[in-house]
Amino acid sequence: MPAVVFTGSGGNEVVAFVERADPAPGADEVLIKVRYAGLNHADLGQRRGTYPAPAGTVADIPGLEVAGTVLAIGDHVDEWRVGDRVMGLIGGGGLADRVVTHRRHLVRIPDSIDDRSAAAFPEAFATAHDAIRSQAQLRMGETLLVQGANGGVGSAAIQIAVAAGARAIGTSRSADGRAFVDSLGGEGISPTGCVDEIQRLAGGAGVDVVLELVGAPNIPNDIEMLRTDGRIVVIGIGAGSHADLPLGLLLTKRATIRASGLRYRNIEEKALVMRNLEREVLPHLSRGSLVTSIDHVFSAADVQAAFDHLENGSKRGKVLIEFA
Repeated sequence: MPAVVFTGSGGNEVVAFVERADPAPGADEVLIKVRYAGLNHADLGQRRGTYPAPAGTVADIPGLEVAGTVLAIGDHVDEWRVGDRVMGLIGGGGLADRVVTHRRHLVRIPDSIDDRSAAAFPEAFATAHDAIRSQAQLRMGETLLVQGANGGVGSAAIQIAVAAGARAIGTSRSADGRAFVDSLGGEGISPTGCVDEIQRLAGGAGVDVVLELVGAPNIPNDIEMLRTDGRIVVIGIGAGSHADLPLGLLLTKRATIRASGLRYRNIEEKALVMRNLEREVLPHLSRGSLVTSIDHVFSAADVQAAFDHLENGSKRGKVLIEFA
């Protein structure tokens, strides 16, 4: 099978497009013919050598999410059949023509959605939903601020919040990015001067939840913008991983800071994330009241250009890799 591999750690010089032996599903696994795979910043971290694949997964093939068709099933699999259209999470090895994953880490692609749109769904929406709903407990009538809202996870979070009856505000450095947030039902603002802007928009009361996708430099402002009993969930640290915490303000606001990630969770934890996604978010996708956002689609042979595009920071939505 064709596959994207990392021959070492570094930049695009370690990225190769090669032939590998087809994987075979284990007893609780499903073999998928991949049509599209999502590219994520975790893949950039794996390429640099700072975010290795979890133990027990393919070590040198990146990729965390795919959409395609079931080719074969393991002996213990009874919920899937050959030919089913599926999308889901992969611990590692997703940037390949064929992948295996646990049977409970998949959801069925709605008939109303094509494979291309489906591939932009699993990682971004699972990450966003788990962070703002399962962990931060964002409720109807509350206000969410997404720091860095124009990417895959950010655009997913804006839509999930709106679908839950919350108010969604998202920062983006570009006017196009802010317009993109507006188009999703949120309110796009610039990260420059966002403390004053949030106070204006929230009538001085602050926000209930901050989804932090940028990194450490934002944390002091995130705390300042919170209401009492506000919650911060950190997902991204691209701009830095060490923050100065104003502990006095944190105490005064009775604020909570937590971090979230999916890749290193065990089988049951990931399965629970996918079942919550299937129950609360997938119906909105099926009806068209929620949409996946795709910035660009690259062929698998052009994966180095895809990595360059992902790194430039100007994308709106997901970057996908297509396997013919």
